[in-house]
Amino acid sequence: MKMTLREVNVDELQILINLYEKYAYEWSQYVPEDVNEFGLYCDERYDFDCFMQADRKCIAYFIEADDKLAGFALIHDMPEVTDEKIDYCLCDFFVMHKYRRLGIGRKAVFEIFDRQRGRWHLYYSPKNTASAYFWGKAIDEYMAGQYRLVKSHPQCIYSDGTLGDAVFFDNTEREKSHSA
Repeated sequence: MKMTLREVNVDELQILINLYEKYAYEWSQYVPEDVNEFGLYCDERYDFDCFMQADRKCIAYFIEADDKLAGFALIHDMPEVTDEKIDYCLCDFFVMHKYRRLGIGRKAVFEIFDRQRGRWHLYYSPKNTASAYFWGKAIDEYMAGQYRLVKSHPQCIYSDGTLGDAVFFDNTEREKSHSA
């Protein structure tokens, strides 16, 4: 299956918001979020406009599988862990169920990391065991074991109080992936 990664255009913002709603719904099994008065998880709580501004390192990508929307990735330059120097934070990553376990997510993250070189940070909830498995395997493969994992990082807190597992790595000197 062919994976394509493309930046979200300003006129596609509503499509990104629609996909984010599916992501937020899926997250409701791990955190105690409720829908708003309109029946939506995704509302003014998230600043999507950040990803449409050219003056920051905020980037929104659509992930496509055989030219069909399969998910998204949101990257920004705002450190979520204050005691680390970070160039990029992979803050949200979503692949729809239909496209999971087909290598789409792996190909997408490898290409994202190949495009943006620097010091990276991401974290995931240990409650989401599928995500923990995916990130553990993908980062280990991409960085050939050259990363740092901090279990239950005290600055990576989910709304239910769960501490996320944080991953840090620098891919500045790494050769581009041959397996993306």
